[in-house]
Amino acid sequence: MGERSTEREDACRGRESRRDFLAKAAGVALTAAGATEAGAVAQTPAAPAPALPRITIGGVSIARMVIGCNPIGGWSHQTRNTTLAMTDYFTLENTVRFLQRCEAAGLDTWLTYWDDKPLRALKARWEQGSQLRPYFMGELPEGGRLSREVLEYRTRYFVHHGNVTDGLFRAGRREQVHDFVKRVHDQLGVPAGISAHDPECIRYADEKGWEADFYQCSLYYVTRPREEVRARLNAVPLGGSLFLDTDRDTMLSVIRQVRKPCLAFKILGAGWHCGTDEEVEEAFRYALRGIKPTDGIIVGMWPKFKDEIAQNVAFLRRHGAVRPAPA
Repeated sequence: MGERSTEREDACRGRESRRDFLAKAAGVALTAAGATEAGAVAQTPAAPAPALPRITIGGVSIARMVIGCNPIGGWSHQTRNTTLAMTDYFTLENTVRFLQRCEAAGLDTWLTYWDDKPLRALKARWEQGSQLRPYFMGELPEGGRLSREVLEYRTRYFVHHGNVTDGLFRAGRREQVHDFVKRVHDQLGVPAGISAHDPECIRYADEKGWEADFYQCSLYYVTRPREEVRARLNAVPLGGSLFLDTDRDTMLSVIRQVRKPCLAFKILGAGWHCGTDEEVEEAFRYALRGIKPTDGIIVGMWPKFKDEIAQNVAFLRRHGAVRPAPA
């Protein structure tokens, strides 16, 4: 995520020296030139980079960091202007450039939403010879028949959408999530995942032995019902999403307890851990040290103000080397 406006002036003053350091640390010669009116970022030829830490999910080896999609779709979890700034930056052309730079840095999997812009961006990258693979989130439609159209886009996995998971569990319809997993296997033949913001959804699915190949776990319970928030705090936030500092440890504890691989997302708290570069690095360190060796992370990036791709890859190398499981 991008820096908050209070840090922007300092970021601009130190942009060149910090970028040089991060490019070297990442082992990738990518530079962010001055933004154009469209916010486009120039690309320099990439030097060969050391392989990134990797994990295996659903029998497939992937980089331990998955490219997120919230900034591309404009889900900022902040203000309306931040949302508009994200979507203004991520034109189709800039989305294609962004994916190109992510792949040059060693990232090979993109969690994305189903819409015209990301699908066109994927096709454009494949026409350029890209090996990038996406995966999508969805839910069980009426009648239970999943669309096979996702297979046309070489989806690596198909995951039950986290917001929908949380809502179905609250409504007492959690078996619908289980049915989704079984039908992904039976009808599409690809690995199936369950995404959730409420850690109890993940805990329950694992205890019941559902056939999910992995879990996608938000470190912040941003879908917590407002009445639950009011009962806990005797107040509700003005905005739509609430980020409580205790949520992170709760979900990390569940991630360590469950048997399946997990992908932790919102590790940067939708930008609330991005006040300084040191805060960003600490968020990476905290998440990567808090998950299992079989687990990975999903990170959305918005490289308008600095080279977040190089920075995040550098932090992944520094803190994300897969360690042996403790005895």
